[in-house]
Amino acid sequence: PTGMGYRVSGAPPAPTPVPRLVECVPNFSEGRRPEVIAEIRDAIAAIDGATVLDVSSDASHNRSVITFVARVDRAVDAAFAAIQTAARLIDLTRHQGEHPRLGATDVVPFVPLSAWGTTMEDCIALARELGERVGRELEIPVYLYERAATRPDRENLADVRRGEFEGL
Repeated sequence: PTGMGYRVSGAPPAPTPVPRLVECVPNFSEGRRPEVIAEIRDAIAAIDGATVLDVSSDASHNRSVITFVARVDRAVDAAFAAIQTAARLIDLTRHQGEHPRLGATDVVPFVPLSAWGTTMEDCIALARELGERVGRELEIPVYLYERAATRPDRENLADVRRGEFEGL
């Protein structure tokens, strides 16, 4: 018995496991057609375990950035859904804009959220898993850069983008 008028018995409940989360900030070569941007955003949001935080578009650069967080085990699925949608809706042979780009989806950075249990090593693994899946399933060339690069000449994003889409 306690002095508060109730009895406490048994073990405390087990703590609920906190999901490991990662942030992802993919950039798409579309900033002028809101319906296309909305479809890409919706593809991400449709993945259970992923939440879109922000959508930012710039018409002069013809570019959009969609920021989302996802459970580590669903982050690749969410990014893949966005890439697949962008590849279907964005034609770079007709694209014009100020920002250098290589694809309908230009970059897909994963950002560790240490407060949610993710590390840079997790992000590198996610980038490599996503790149392998995009290449295999969508047959789109993938260039890993910065810490995820598998070759030293691909570490600097400006070097990877040199020549842009037309140079490929």
